[in-house]
Amino acid sequence: MSDAVLAPGPLTGQRIAVLMESDYYEPEIFYYQHRFAEEGAQVDFLTRLWGQESITFSGHEYRAPFVVERSFEGLSDADLRGYGAVIVPSGMVADRLRYTEDVDRLSPATELLRRAFEQQGVLKGVICHGMWLAASIPDKVRGRKVVCHNNLIGDIRNMGANYVDEDVVVDGDLVTGRTGAHHHLFARRIVELLSARGGTSGGAR
Repeated sequence: MSDAVLAPGPLTGQRIAVLMESDYYEPEIFYYQHRFAEEGAQVDFLTRLWGQESITFSGHEYRAPFVVERSFEGLSDADLRGYGAVIVPSGMVADRLRYTEDVDRLSPATELLRRAFEQQGVLKGVICHGMWLAASIPDKVRGRKVVCHNNLIGDIRNMGANYVDEDVVVDGDLVTGRTGAHHHLFARRIVELLSARGGTSGGAR
């Protein structure tokens, strides 16, 4: 994976984590890779490496390869607080990441998301089918306003969340998007929110 070149911007000095697995939606992931960098943010793609140095994932639409070399396993609370936002993308990423060998324990990715919800200073961005990753931690979204893919509306209502029929919904430190095709609107709100936290204007498009 080639890192996007960082440009000085309102998010300079900030880091954004994007969880990754195969069957990702290529336009969304490539957009995040470059769009956040345009605002000055460092974008880290994190996955479960299963003891390997890197894994090459395949996209959903075009089978495009994407190499990830960073693991979220072993990420300390201090490291987690170092991220301005943690994003769960669309496609089948969340479904793959919620696999757990021990059905009585959360998957490592879900555990990471649970910990992120404990950090109000970290934006949680969940788009489209990404809400699958929160299925085992319904208390973290219960009572909150969210949007998701139409296929998941029953899921989020069973989790106790309040469905809002908008393309992007912001509820405090939680940003949700309707589908992967809305990734540009979703990313814009994240840039705006992170910029506001930094005391500067977003300039997102």
